[in-house]
Amino acid sequence: MNHVSPTHDYDALVIGAGFAGIAAATQLAALGRKVKVLERHDHPGGRARVFHEQGFTFDMGPSWYWMPDVFEAYFAKFGSDVNRELDLVRLDPSYTVWFKDGPVNIAANLETLKATFDSMEPGAGAKLQEFLDEAEVKYKIGMNNFVRKPAHSIMEFATWETFQHSTKLTLLKSFSAHARSFFTDERLLQIIEFPVLFLGAKPEKTPALYSLMNYADTVLGTWYPMGGMHEIVRAMVRVAEKNGVEFQYNSDVAKITDNGKTVSGVRLQSGATISAKSVIAGADYHHVEQTLLSSKWRRYDEDYWEKRVMSPSSLLFYVGVNKRVPNLQHHNLFFDTPFGPHAETIYDSKTWPEDPLFYVSAPSTTDSGVAPEGFENLFFLIPLAPGLDENPGQRDAYFEEMCDRLERQIGMDIRPHIVYKRGYAHREFQEDYRAFKGNAYGLANTIKQTAFWKPKMKSKLPGLYFTGQLTTPGPGVPPSLISGEVAGMEAHEWMNANI
Repeated sequence: MNHVSPTHDYDALVIGAGFAGIAAATQLAALGRKVKVLERHDHPGGRARVFHEQGFTFDMGPSWYWMPDVFEAYFAKFGSDVNRELDLVRLDPSYTVWFKDGPVNIAANLETLKATFDSMEPGAGAKLQEFLDEAEVKYKIGMNNFVRKPAHSIMEFATWETFQHSTKLTLLKSFSAHARSFFTDERLLQIIEFPVLFLGAKPEKTPALYSLMNYADTVLGTWYPMGGMHEIVRAMVRVAEKNGVEFQYNSDVAKITDNGKTVSGVRLQSGATISAKSVIAGADYHHVEQTLLSSKWRRYDEDYWEKRVMSPSSLLFYVGVNKRVPNLQHHNLFFDTPFGPHAETIYDSKTWPEDPLFYVSAPSTTDSGVAPEGFENLFFLIPLAPGLDENPGQRDAYFEEMCDRLERQIGMDIRPHIVYKRGYAHREFQEDYRAFKGNAYGLANTIKQTAFWKPKMKSKLPGLYFTGQLTTPGPGVPPSLISGEVAGMEAHEWMNANI
C-alpha cells in the first residue's frame, strides 16, 4: 500500500545514512512508506565510512562484529539473508590481550577458554561458565523484552514481566563488583571488564546488567565480514533500495521545517526544500536539536548536554605497513599498563592520559583483500575523554608511544616499514559527524542514562524522531540497527494516527 500524499514529496525523510538511519528508512519502506535518506557525505556509512589509499582499504570506525543474531534478524526481516549479503568468518582467537608478561588468546572455543582461565586462576574456568550462564539469561531477557522499546516512558517497563525478571538483571549492582564476585586475578578481571568499555563508562559505574556483553562476545562470538565492516553498510543499502528507499548524497540539512504544529520537511544547505510527513534524525542528537530545530521545539538545552556523561572519544591511526606482522591477531588489546589511571583521565579529570591502554586491529591477518600482497593494514585506537583540546605534535607523540610498546611486545620493528599513516581524533569527529565534544560512541551507559533516562527518541516537534547512539537503546552497531527499526516503526504509527 502506498501512503504518499500529493501535498508531501515523501512520507518520511531520514537525516544521515549511518546504521541507524538506513535501518529506520528500511523499516519505513518495508511498511509501504515513501522514504528518502539525506546524507551530507558522498557515500553512506556514517562513522562506518571507508577510504582507499595506496592499495589499502581502511574501515574508518567500527571494527567489531558482535551480536550476530541481531544482523541475522535484521536482514531476514527485510527480505534477505545475512549469509547471502555478507561473507562472515568467525575469528579464533576472538582477540588477544597483551599484558606486561605476554599475550593471552581469547579462544573462540569455550572449553579452551575455560582452560586458559584455569591456568591463570585455579577454578576460574568453572566460574567463567557460571558467569556466562547468568549473562545468557540477561542477554535473552534484554533482547526479547527491553531493547526494542522506544522508552518514551517508564510505564513501558512497568509490567509484571519486568518485575519477574528484575532480580535476574542485577540492575543495582556495578559491573565491577559483579565481576569481582567471580574472579580475583587482575588479568582475568580486565578481560571480563573489557567489553563494557565500549559502553562508555568505568566498570564501577556500569550496571552489572551489561555482563550480557560478555555472553555476546564469548558465546555468540567475534566475527568479521570479508571486505571489511563497510560491507555491512553496502549490504544494508542494497536491501534498503530493494525495499524502495531513495538515497541522496552530498545533501547537508540546514533546517528541519515545521508548519507550527508538526514537522513539515527539511531545507538543505543548497537552499532546496523537501516536504515530508515525518522526519527521522540519524545525525548527532545535540547538533540536530541545537542547530536544525527552532528553539521552541528543543527538549534539551546546552546545560543538559554539558551534564551528560559522554562515552569516550578516540585517537585513531590508519596505518599501512609494507611487510606482514605475523605476531598480531585480528584484534589486539594492549593492557600492559594499569587501566585505573587511564580510566580516570577519561571519566574524572578529562585530561590526556599517560601510558594509555590501546587497541590495534590487523584485519589483513584475516582478509588479504584490504592490503596489497605482503603488506599489513593496521588500525590503532586510544580511548580519550571527549572535548579535549589538542596540542601540536601530541598525536605523533602518542603514536610513537604505541609503537614503542607494540614493537617491544611483538619483537618486531614496525615504524621503518610504514608506507601510509593518517590520524583522526576529536576535531575530525566534530567536522565529519558534528559529534558533540568529538565523542566516538555516544552516551555512556550509566544507570542514569539507560532506557527512559536517555535523550528521548520522540521530539517535542510532532512527527520528528531521533535515532542512533545518543538515544535508545544506546551505543554500538547492533543497538544502532535496533534504534533505527524502532524509530521507523514509531514514525509510521504516528503518521497512521495523525495524517
